[in-house]
Amino acid sequence: MDTIRRALGRLSLLYALIFLVAALLHAGAGPGPLRRPPVPPAVVTEALCCAAMLVGAYGALRPRPWAWDGLIYTHAAALGGVLLGVLATALVPGVQAGTLLVAYHGTVAALLAAGLGAAFYVSRVRR
Repeated sequence: MDTIRRALGRLSLLYALIFLVAALLHAGAGPGPLRRPPVPPAVVTEALCCAAMLVGAYGALRPRPWAWDGLIYTHAAALGGVLLGVLATALVPGVQAGTLLVAYHGTVAALLAAGLGAAFYVSRVRR
């Protein structure tokens, strides 16, 4: 179980970096074809997801008593943020969902769901 905890902690760090880059892209900072107009709600959501993943990574990599609960809560919160982005892309008029945006949301949602499932599995086995 320690191996899974450390792996999820390292993945949480990677997800935090991905959310940070996404927040910067939503803020309007990006090279050439990736540059888009700023979307402040998306910046806030991505920054909160980044912070959540950092908290989960901290709990997992520095074995804290709340590490498994932290991984569950932070993965669930980040997954909620990604699904909010999917809904915003689908329902808000005037938002164009490019291939890269759809691929990003789908991939990150699948990875977070897998991590959430692993954390739930281990939390059940530990009982």
